[in-house]
Amino acid sequence: MTAISTQSLTKYYGKSRGVIDLNFNVEEGETYGFIGPNGAGKSTTIRLFLSLLFPTSGKAQIFGLDIVREDKKIKQMVGFVPSEVNYYNYMTVKEILEYSARFYKVPLNGHFKNLVEMLEIDLHKKFEELSMGNKKKVAVVQALLHQPRLLILDEPTSGLDPLMQSRFFQIISDENKKGTTVFFSSHILSEVEKLCHRVAIIKEGKIIREDNIAHLKSTQLSRVTLHWSGAVKRISVPTPGVLDKHDTMDGMTFLFEGDPRQLLHDLSELPIGRISIEEPDLEEVFMHYYEDKNGEGQS
Repeated sequence: MTAISTQSLTKYYGKSRGVIDLNFNVEEGETYGFIGPNGAGKSTTIRLFLSLLFPTSGKAQIFGLDIVREDKKIKQMVGFVPSEVNYYNYMTVKEILEYSARFYKVPLNGHFKNLVEMLEIDLHKKFEELSMGNKKKVAVVQALLHQPRLLILDEPTSGLDPLMQSRFFQIISDENKKGTTVFFSSHILSEVEKLCHRVAIIKEGKIIREDNIAHLKSTQLSRVTLHWSGAVKRISVPTPGVLDKHDTMDGMTFLFEGDPRQLLHDLSELPIGRISIEEPDLEEVFMHYYEDKNGEGQS
């Protein structure tokens, strides 16, 4: 079954762009990455899914339910971790989670206790006393109390220390193995690469690329590093498809998109002592797709 489906989903704030003509599907049981810098439209998309905003045009469904007309049913099936966490400051963590459990009509059972132990949450502190990271941990538990079919994460690791980030990833991985669909919005590409099956790159409100991570990394681009065999002046590589070239102390490095046979033929004419050709990381792929026509990165 399709967990999330969008058809030309568009949101404008007056004349300002939110998101434009989003068309993508997230299948039930997968972990889907939604990546782009701040202002690209990630949070707007999530707010549309949660009926915190309403579309200007287009539509979307979650588990076949319309996000506008059937939002109450959707909210029973969704867990949400926002980028900034705000609850009632005067309540203790336990009171907040008990309140949420009553809302979803679920008990604070062993599942809840395991989450609290893994994230080392102090249930007796008032929310206003918590650090940003501890507030985020409470949000993670609150989102998973009712064991949702769909978990929506908006920059979920901000404020978490490395140990808690590792435990968070383990929790999300475990939930996904049990069948929970995960929509993971982030600008931290290493996190998306570690966790997600497929990824969409959003730029200025539009999706510019959607693919599974392995294919996105391996079939389009290669990271090439050359070391000259002796002291030489700067050398250019004539092969089309050389991108993001940087000279180093004893050679050069660049991304390559094109026919590798032509590249190797052209490199055979150069004074190369050593060469390495590697799969680029997701950040390099991402920056490639974010370059404008003049080769300058988008801010």
